[in-house]
Amino acid sequence: MTSRSLVCPAAAVAALLSIPACVDTSSAAQQVQGISTSPDDVVAKVAGRKITMKDVDAKWEEFDAAERNRVAQELYQNRRNMLDQIVGEVLVERAAKAANMNVDDYLKAESEKLLLPVTDADVRAFFEQNKDRANGRSVDELRKPIQEFLEGQRRQQAKAQLVDNLRSKESAIRVMLEPPRYKVEVLTHDPIRGDQAAPITIVEFSDYQCPFCQRVNPTLDKVRETYGNKVRIVFKDFPLPNHPLAPKAAEAAHCAGEQGKYWELHDVMFGDQRKLDVPSIKASAAGLGLTAAQFDQCLDSGKYAAAVAEDMALGEKLGVNSTPTLYVNGRAVIGAQPFEQFKRAIDDELARQK
Repeated sequence: MTSRSLVCPAAAVAALLSIPACVDTSSAAQQVQGISTSPDDVVAKVAGRKITMKDVDAKWEEFDAAERNRVAQELYQNRRNMLDQIVGEVLVERAAKAANMNVDDYLKAESEKLLLPVTDADVRAFFEQNKDRANGRSVDELRKPIQEFLEGQRRQQAKAQLVDNLRSKESAIRVMLEPPRYKVEVLTHDPIRGDQAAPITIVEFSDYQCPFCQRVNPTLDKVRETYGNKVRIVFKDFPLPNHPLAPKAAEAAHCAGEQGKYWELHDVMFGDQRKLDVPSIKASAAGLGLTAAQFDQCLDSGKYAAAVAEDMALGEKLGVNSTPTLYVNGRAVIGAQPFEQFKRAIDDELARQK
């Protein structure tokens, strides 16, 4: 297998449309030496004092929790990506040997079977999605570089699919690399979807006015459909300061919960984020058949403002600073990530419990 992690035959389209270009990492395999890992290692001397790695780590603990968590997550994800690449290489090498082929020939032959052609409709769709970055060029002027760019993407996707297929047939893979985990307390007022005894708990810190939070909802629906009673989803409110309608929307969902319609109003508000002002929320609640007087009194009184604030305080303690931020059995998943990322974390957690 070639040592290049990504080959991009059409960097021209990146320049034309200002799309981030692919990077050739084959020249980046320089060894980094002298990184201290022991707490007692001396990393500096000043005015007769020795500064150890333990001192540095203690100072690091004083920094913002969100930044510490981000760095820890990034370090783990980089290590996990490299680990997955190594696992893939081992599987491909074994499959190539079984087919009596060298690795490069095997990769080319097998990935070609999974390669999807790039159609004119694909080219036009890509152009339309990036039209604002085409600098006045037409689709005909950019057709060739777009075609080459998409073909390069498809080749990489086919290789990734090949490795995924090999992994799915290999029952002996065990990953012992531990991800960063955070203890996320589930409070008595937190609404829960799913079996209370589920082996997988997904805690979601979210904001009703956040478009990315809206985007992750169909993904979580797919998670529930795929895993059934193996997963429970806990919702926590984290209205951001730049979303003035979000705090009252969060309270409203809890008020609806008093009448057994928490998730129904939750889904309605995420379904149309243009209707998050109080009159619109009250209209939505009425449309769900809620008793208007009880709901309106609850919402107007700010009955659940303290519960929302409690969720926010917990999120801030964990280092949450954007939405959606989710925790899969304590493992952070930040942003509206695709289903595949949740699937990887869930499958890994289920495998660890066997």
